[in-house]
Amino acid sequence: MTPDRLRAALRGVPDPRWLDAALRRVATEPTAIPRLFATAARRCGREPLADPPGWTVDEAARALLLTALPAAHAVLADSLYRQGDAAEKRAVLRALPLLPIGAECVPLLHDAIRTNDTRLIAAALGPYARHLEQPAWRQAVLKCVFTGVPLAVVDDLDGRADGELATMLAALAAERHAAGRTIPADATDLLRRLGAGSHPTTAREA
Repeated sequence: MTPDRLRAALRGVPDPRWLDAALRRVATEPTAIPRLFATAARRCGREPLADPPGWTVDEAARALLLTALPAAHAVLADSLYRQGDAAEKRAVLRALPLLPIGAECVPLLHDAIRTNDTRLIAAALGPYARHLEQPAWRQAVLKCVFTGVPLAVVDDLDGRADGELATMLAALAAERHAAGRTIPADATDLLRRLGAGSHPTTAREA
């Protein structure tokens, strides 16, 4: 994902002049971003975008506002996340891979993964999750299985999945099988790809 791709996706927003002006203002007056961030959904809309898939208009607009900042990206991202509603938090999480912040905002991922908001969990496991340490990443994947978040949202899942994750998933599958339940089909498929799919739990959980 790039800012240019988000800009292209937002060409048809209801109020493009507002968005252009907001981006220019944030670039010269960073302290204006909290108000503009909160207003973005009302001025730009909340509809899903066809491209990039999985994004909404307000998420893309808010991500662009963060990329337009001249400095203090991590500080302002943290502040907007902590003070924002669920939609604003998701926008911050989606914007993190686009910002020059290194691993500074990993605490936001931990916070999102601790919640039971499946959309926050999904947003936290995008490309910025490469900064999560492996144990925390494994626990986040397991949280997806517990909460019903499709594993397709996990960035680089096959690249990072390892034997320890397979052991954790197999233990969960065995526990649920003993209770007459199953794990989701995508988790079963991952176990098979990891060479740990011999457990009889193969159907999607009811």
